[in-house]
Amino acid sequence: MNIRSAASSGRDESRPSRQINIVLRNHDTPAVSGTSAISESSASKNSAQIGLFQEIGSELDALVGLDNIKELVFEIYALLQVAQMRSEAGLASGGQAYHMVFKGNPGTGKTTVARIVAKLFQRMGVLTKGHLIEVERADLVGEYIGHTAQKTRDLVKKALGGILFIDEAYSLARGGDKDFGKEAIDTLVKAMEDHRSQFVLILAGYSSEIDYFLMSNPGLPSRFPIQVEFPDYSIDQLVQIAELMAKERDYILMPQAILKLKQHVMLEKDESPHAFSNARYVRNSIEKAIRSQAVRLLNQYEHNSPGKQELMTLRTEDFKL
Repeated sequence: MNIRSAASSGRDESRPSRQINIVLRNHDTPAVSGTSAISESSASKNSAQIGLFQEIGSELDALVGLDNIKELVFEIYALLQVAQMRSEAGLASGGQAYHMVFKGNPGTGKTTVARIVAKLFQRMGVLTKGHLIEVERADLVGEYIGHTAQKTRDLVKKALGGILFIDEAYSLARGGDKDFGKEAIDTLVKAMEDHRSQFVLILAGYSSEIDYFLMSNPGLPSRFPIQVEFPDYSIDQLVQIAELMAKERDYILMPQAILKLKQHVMLEKDESPHAFSNARYVRNSIEKAIRSQAVRLLNQYEHNSPGKQELMTLRTEDFKL
């Protein structure tokens, strides 16, 4: 990633690079006693942080699209890096809240990005553990008065030092004022105050519904300073994701199979009555094709084994879409 935010190959190259430059003291320059050791220590720390973002950057590079998300992760990294510099310079550097809202349809990479952010926060010292606790309404809402608050507090406790990721968070507000979901919301708001800087809360869900959810409690919108949209993938990006998923499993797609999958995904995305599930739909299609290929090979090679290339190849007939 060259220590800057990742972008797809189509990014505008006219934009200024955000290369992080580290200037080390010239060894020939006289220094006050003790300053050299401080400079070496600072340089070593900076090098470690650059190595960290190279690692995080490689994970982001592996994600198709999501340029705005990659920009956001770099902004967070830059903010944390500069906060450390300010602290070393004796300047105020705290007080930043990192609770987030991820908006978008299913299969757009929200959970994957949350895991990357958790690792970044842990390695930069914001979170002590950097683990991700992924929950939904059923994990938070209890069956009787008082049960919900206890379940929610228990999950917050498990998430301390890491990230609490609530998928389809808007479902907590669907039942109105008398629903136990409201109790979960109130408990979360209190936990964000009681355990400030001890965990990060990420709410995820459909854009319009998550906006409605944020309005269900006057204290919610201001507590989530980072709100980001996860756009649907384009057809070409979905095909690229499909090929990557197949490659990870040591499979290859024949050109005609790629064309068949592309045409089917285009039709499904345009005509589905439900929200298109993006990469999740593509993954399910690849896994179904792999199962079909297994059946085809067993029927085709009853008395011997197929060659390595045949074992790897997904053909048009394997995609029973």
